Amino acid sequence: MIRVLHSVSNMDRAGIETMLMNYYRHIDRNKVQFDFLCNKLKPGAYDDEIKAMGGQIFHTPGLNPVKYPSYLRYMKKMFREHPEYKIIEAHNGALGVYALHAAKVSGIPVRIFHAHGASITKDWKLPIKLACKAFLPANMNQHFTCGIAAAQCYFGESVVAKGNYEWFPNAIEVERFIYNQQIRDYIREKNGLKDKNVIGHVGRFMTQKNHMFLVDIFAEFSKYDSSARLVLLGDGELLDTVKEKVRQLGLEEKVIFKGNVNNVNEWYQAFDCFMLPSVWEGLPVVGVEAQAADLPCIYSDTVTKEIALSEKAKFIHLKAPKLEWVNALKDALNMRERADNTRLISDKRYNIKREAAKLQNRYLELAEKNT
Repeated sequence: MIRVLHSVSNMDRAGIETMLMNYYRHIDRNKVQFDFLCNKLKPGAYDDEIKAMGGQIFHTPGLNPVKYPSYLRYMKKMFREHPEYKIIEAHNGALGVYALHAAKVSGIPVRIFHAHGASITKDWKLPIKLACKAFLPANMNQHFTCGIAAAQCYFGESVVAKGNYEWFPNAIEVERFIYNQQIRDYIREKNGLKDKNVIGHVGRFMTQKNHMFLVDIFAEFSKYDSSARLVLLGDGELLDTVKEKVRQLGLEEKVIFKGNVNNVNEWYQAFDCFMLPSVWEGLPVVGVEAQAADLPCIYSDTVTKEIALSEKAKFIHLKAPKLEWVNALKDALNMRERADNTRLISDKRYNIKREAAKLQNRYLELAEKNT
C-alpha cells in the first residue's frame, strides 16, 4: 500500500475537500491510502470519517510567510518520521508551493500540484500569492487539474498547449444527486417551502463566492415574486456580514441560512434553480452536483464554461444589469421538468465510480516509477 499526502486548508465541507473525499471513499484503500496535511488548526467536518477509513491528519504551523521557517522545520521533521511518503499533492492554490518546496528539499520524489482555481483572488495577499506562483514550476513535477481554465491559470498556455497536464474531474456520487420527488417533498415540507420558488446556493462564505451580490439580485427578484426564497448552504468568515446585509434589506424571512449540512444532495432536490455568481472558479463541484439533480443553473461568466454539462446552464456577466439576472431567474423557475441525469453526468466523466480507479492507478504508476 502507498500513502498520498494531500496539502489542504482543513477538511471541512467545501469544494476541494468534497472532491478529495469523493475519490477517497471510492479508491481501493488496501492499495492507496490518503493522509491530509492541514494548514489550519480548526477541526474539519470530515476528520472523523478520514480517521475511520485509516487516514492520518497532520496540522502545520500555517501558511503565514512569517512562519515559513517553522513550517519548513515542521515538514522536514514530519518527512523524517514518515519515510513512507513518496507522493505529496498540493491543493492550496499558489500557496501550495510551501508544501511542494518542503517536499523537494526533503527528497520527496513525486510532487503534484493540483490546479483548482481559474484565477487568483485579488485581495491583500495577492503579492504573496503571485510570488508563490512564480516558484511553483521549480518545485512541482506533476501537473494535475480539474479543468482547462485552471490549468491555464497555474501552468501557463505553453504547458496546456503541449498537453503536459493530467485532468482528473471533480467527480461525484451521481446516484445521490439524481432527482427524487419524495425527497423534494420531504425537505420542502420540513422547512416551510412547500409552495415557494426556491433559489439555492452552496458555497463557503468568502469573497470568491460573491454572496453580497447574490443577496442583491435576490432582493431585486423578490420584488417580482414575493413567494421566492433564497437558501444558502455553507459557512465561512463572511457569514455574519451577509446576515447583516440580509437584515438591512428586510429579507430575514426570505433568506434561509442552513450552515454546513450533511444532506446537501437532498437540498438540491428541494431547489427550483441554482445560482453561483462567483468572482472566479475553477470547475466547481457544486455545479456538477446541481446539474446531476437536473437543476437550471445560473452562473456568472467568470465561472469556467466547462461546467456547462446540461442545456439548463446559463452564464451572465457580473456587470450585466440586475434585470438580466432577474429575467434569467424567471426563465429558470419556469423549467419545472426534472430528469434522471445519470447518463449525462457519466458520459461527461463526472461519475466517481468510474473515475476513482483512474486516479488510483496513476498514483500506483507514479509510486512504482519512483521506488
